Amino acid sequence: MPPGCREAERRCVAGVGDSSLDKSRVMNVHHLELFYYVAKHGGISAAVRHIPYGIQQPAVSGQMTRLEEDAGAKLFERTPFRLTPAGEQLFAHIHPFFENLGPLAEELRAESKPELRIGGSELVLRDHVPSVMQRLRARHPHVRLRLHSGHQVQVEDWLRNDEIDLAITSANARPPARLRQLSLVLIPLVLLVHRESPWKSAAEVLARKKISEPLVGQPESTSVMQGFQRDLRRRRVAWPQVVEATSVELVMRYVANGEGLGVVNRVALAAAKHRDVRVLPLDDFEPMRMAALWRGEPSPLIRLAVEEVQRYAHGAFPQWVCADRVPWETAADTVELAEPTRAR
Repeated sequence: MPPGCREAERRCVAGVGDSSLDKSRVMNVHHLELFYYVAKHGGISAAVRHIPYGIQQPAVSGQMTRLEEDAGAKLFERTPFRLTPAGEQLFAHIHPFFENLGPLAEELRAESKPELRIGGSELVLRDHVPSVMQRLRARHPHVRLRLHSGHQVQVEDWLRNDEIDLAITSANARPPARLRQLSLVLIPLVLLVHRESPWKSAAEVLARKKISEPLVGQPESTSVMQGFQRDLRRRRVAWPQVVEATSVELVMRYVANGEGLGVVNRVALAAAKHRDVRVLPLDDFEPMRMAALWRGEPSPLIRLAVEEVQRYAHGAFPQWVCADRVPWETAADTVELAEPTRAR
C-alpha cells in the first residue's frame, strides 16, 4: 500500500485529529469517500460528475449532512463552496488514502497478472522480440504480452500517451522529449537498386549532385531517413524522398517494381529479400541507431525487459553494439561488486 494510506485510513475512520472533530462517533467510510470528491472538485454538483459510479446529487447532499452529524462539525459552506477549518482538517487526513487507491489497484493487478505492451516495427516484433520473451518468461511465466506495430514516430507517441510500456525502434542520439532511452546497436545502411540497374556501387549513384531516380524509404520523420538526408547534404547531393513506406518490406517491394532506389538497414535484409533487388553498401553514412525507449521510472518488469532486449541485441549483433548501460543497478553489477570482496 502506498505510503500514508494505512495511516490515513485509520485516522479518517476513527476521526482522529484536533478537537474540531467529534471523536465520539465513527464516520462512515462511504460518506468520507463522497466528501473526498466534494472537497477535491469544489462542490456537490461537480463531485457527482467525477464520482466513478452512478449517484444522484440529492443522495450526496444527504450523506454529507449525515457525515457532518457524525463529525460533529460543519465541513463546508454550500454557496459559495468553501471548506471550513474542520473540513480542511478532515480532507487533509483522507486525501492520501483515496488519492492512492487507483495507483494501488494498478500495482496489485500488475503483480497478480503482469502485462507488457511493446511497440516497434513489424520486423522487430516478429523476428526479434520472441527471443527476448523466451528469457523474460523464465522470470515472469504468466506475463501477458501486447504487441503494437508501427514506425518510430508512432511508437514514441504511444509511449507518451501510455499506450505502450516499451518501444524497440530506430532513434536519434538524444532521447525524444519526455522519454528515456538506451541505445542498443548501430546498424549500417544499404542502398537498394533494381537488378537491371547499371549502378555497381552507391558511390556511382551519389556521384551526381542531383539524382533523378525516386528515393524510397521509411517516413521522413524517422531517424534513419533524417540521418540519410544529413549525409546527403554534407555531400551536397539533392535527393528528395518521393515514396514513404511504413515497413522495410514495402521499400523492398517498390524497388523490385522499378519505383525507385531504396534505403534500409542491413539487418532488415535477412527478413526482406527479393530476387530483383541488388544491395549496395552505403559506406561512411550514418548508421541506424536501434534503441529501447520507455517513459518515467520503469517498473521492475520493464527494467528486466530492457535488460533482456540489450542482452539479445548485443548477442545477435556484436559487431555493432553501443556501449550504453542501463541507468540502474543490475544483477550483473551486484556480482561484479561482490567479486573483489570474495577475492580478498
